[in-house]
Amino acid sequence: MSIYLVGDIHGCYEEFQLLLKKSSFNIEKDFLWVSGDLVSRGPDSIKVIKYLFSVRKRVKIVLGNHDLNLILIHSGIKKNKKENFFDEFLTSKDNLKLIYWLRSQPFVQIDHKNKIIMSHAGISPQWDICTAEKYSKKISEFLLSDNYALFLESMFDNNINYWSSNLNRLDRLRYSINVFTRMRYCYFDGRLNLSNKLSPLYVKHPLKPWFMFKTKIPSDYSIFFGHWSNLKGFDVPLPFFSLDTGCCWGGSLSMIRLEDKKWFSQSFIKKSVLK
Repeated sequence: MSIYLVGDIHGCYEEFQLLLKKSSFNIEKDFLWVSGDLVSRGPDSIKVIKYLFSVRKRVKIVLGNHDLNLILIHSGIKKNKKENFFDEFLTSKDNLKLIYWLRSQPFVQIDHKNKIIMSHAGISPQWDICTAEKYSKKISEFLLSDNYALFLESMFDNNINYWSSNLNRLDRLRYSINVFTRMRYCYFDGRLNLSNKLSPLYVKHPLKPWFMFKTKIPSDYSIFFGHWSNLKGFDVPLPFFSLDTGCCWGGSLSMIRLEDKKWFSQSFIKKSVLK
């Protein structure tokens, strides 16, 4: 039995299947961890979700910002856009079942035996493991409630960028969603910067990537994340592992096998790139 961790699939189903074959992933005995953003930008979001749902007993998923966007669009809170490639999903007869399954996925996955943590964007430098688990569960409780769409609509706030015990309950959840699904940079005082998406090769003081701060996570845990395809060429320090290599932007889809830290990669196929 092996654990494979794959980066943001973004609807790139064909590349995803080729990568599974290339790595000799065995659905009968192996486990697959997916770093969020299953959908959008690539052409086959419905195929990605249907496949992962069909093998859900062997898969661990975290939600990313594009997955939340699909949930909001499906609920009618947001309008669909051409670049999402969601039309086929939104007209599928299975979409209610699949959306409910998506809503039931967490924002952090933790395996204490193998000492691995995965979140779409990362883990706040101000958090320990218990805090990350606690707020993933709290957000998930709202996502499975009847008012989940209105809850999500009210969650995105760039001004909630610093963790404090003085935050009210909703602002703690807003901060948590920002961390789990949107975070890239922090200021030196720990505040999140939620606008800069450039590579750290081109960004200097006062911003640093969140994973360059001292962490409260025990040093023997490995932390896997996606969300930041622009990290290509930047040396991400251990124990952090960046999984998103920008397949939907013409890059590649990447996966790592936990046991021997071997990487597998599948280059994009031209039709999967948004024109």
